[in-house]
Amino acid sequence: MVHIKPQIRILAIDDSPLIKEEVTIIGAFFRGGRQLDGILRSEITKDGMDATAAIVRMVRGSKYYSQIRVIMLDGVTYAGFNPVDINELFNETKIPVIVFMRSCPDFESIRLALKHLSESEERWEIIRRAGKIYKIIQENPVYIQFCGIDKESAIEIVRITSMHSNIPEPLRVAHLIATGVVLGESAGKA
Repeated sequence: MVHIKPQIRILAIDDSPLIKEEVTIIGAFFRGGRQLDGILRSEITKDGMDATAAIVRMVRGSKYYSQIRVIMLDGVTYAGFNPVDINELFNETKIPVIVFMRSCPDFESIRLALKHLSESEERWEIIRRAGKIYKIIQENPVYIQFCGIDKESAIEIVRITSMHSNIPEPLRVAHLIATGVVLGESAGKA
């Protein structure tokens, strides 16, 4: 494990509520868990297959690209069941990826829901390829997956950015902005 600076540059990405076919995703560019330095925005398709490509374009096209040390995602599906291939995201950006989850996914329910969508096997394979889920033991346990980074470093980044709750501040802010932009005010839990 390398030493993680408290001011590590993180791009946290969350999606907006599913009220249209085109769903806004917001990237909050943070220094550690304390300072918001920028915002990125893109669109993906509800229950589509374009999340990975859209995030790659958003990251690589950003003026912050060379500064981003970690991409943090809120789960591996966005805009309903539009899966993010974290291995492809890492390979295309060369930036480590941490997937954060408040609870362990119910894979049986996910598999059933995917059967109602086109390309269900491909979606399932992307979700499965995200790898092992690790439980971070703290007051309220959370779960992570990662690519391009070791487990200890990923856990440390989640801990140092979880300033006000068990949710990393960059993801919390990305969620607030995404819901506020689409609904007119922020709502719900990150």
